[in-house]
Amino acid sequence: MSVPLYDVGRVHQEIREELDVAYRRVMNSGQFILGAEVEAFEAEFADYCEVEHCIGVGNGLEALDLLLRAYRIGPGDEVLVPANTFIATWLAVSQCGARPIPVEPSLTTHNINAESLCAAITPRTRAIIPVHLYGQPADMDAINSVAAQHGLVVIEDAAQAQGARYRGRRVGGLGHCAATSFYPGKNLGALGDAGAVLTNDSAIANNIRLLRNYGSQAKYDHELLGFNSRLDEMQAAFLRVKLSHLDAWNEQRTLVARQYQRQLEGIDLVLPTVPDWADPVWHLYVVRSRHRDALRDHLSALGVSTGVHYPVPPHRQACYANLSGPRLPISDMLANEVVSLPMSPFLATRDVDRVVAAIHAFSGHSETDAGQ
Repeated sequence: MSVPLYDVGRVHQEIREELDVAYRRVMNSGQFILGAEVEAFEAEFADYCEVEHCIGVGNGLEALDLLLRAYRIGPGDEVLVPANTFIATWLAVSQCGARPIPVEPSLTTHNINAESLCAAITPRTRAIIPVHLYGQPADMDAINSVAAQHGLVVIEDAAQAQGARYRGRRVGGLGHCAATSFYPGKNLGALGDAGAVLTNDSAIANNIRLLRNYGSQAKYDHELLGFNSRLDEMQAAFLRVKLSHLDAWNEQRTLVARQYQRQLEGIDLVLPTVPDWADPVWHLYVVRSRHRDALRDHLSALGVSTGVHYPVPPHRQACYANLSGPRLPISDMLANEVVSLPMSPFLATRDVDRVVAAIHAFSGHSETDAGQ
């Protein structure tokens, strides 16, 4: 029997009846765009994230893009981004015409290194986009301090960290604003693409509401050059169901992570480091191995699925071939060493034991080989 990296189907099986009720409610309403379900979800998720405003949009990339545009960031501007992240963070900057400036991560958390931000700031820098990678908050106090000194906007990319806390506060309300994705594999995932913007700034919230809907507040009255990026009623209804389970699911993820931490300690792997101020939600459980590819092959042969987040960093992608900038050795190293182990709120203890046993077997072989 195999151990999947993440079983999306299992999540939906557990709440199938609730999802069916939500589906029927939307079908019976006859309202499918910007109706009562979207309005209710926006209020509920804003309350959950401890912010004033949530605006549902089409996906996480568009949430970032719309925020940059709402702050009038565009051609000639620079935005500091993590060198180690999913490419969507960079693409949002490029889509609005600005230039992404990569900043290396911390070796311990893999999140953007706040101490390296100052060296990357130029007169053209307008914003910083910290990503709460793998479900662990970035060091927001340090990032906000740098931003305040230089008059920069802080846009959280919270797509992997719904429910995480930094010094007791939910992510999504730690900067000027935040973007999140509800891609099906996220801790809070839709049954398709979806995203949202979070902010305490009423002016920015109103701007996003216009931008997502063709630049219009009233039908056929277009105030801005807008876009079509709206969270639809069906996805909002599904997200309302799943939001009610999110804290419980995140607790289960934490238990899985603790089991990994306890049982993998002392072998030839670099395990995740959690600062005292962070309460992560373990979207991913990522370790580092000098023998990453061999380890993955070994685990696959034993029926254990793994992933790599991410095998090719943005600065190595063909679409950024013309990007000139500093060498990024830490990001390159992480791309060659990181491996994501199975993680799910429904991962049974016996499955974690199986993953751990397989890793121990590999570690034993590696130590023997090294000693020969």
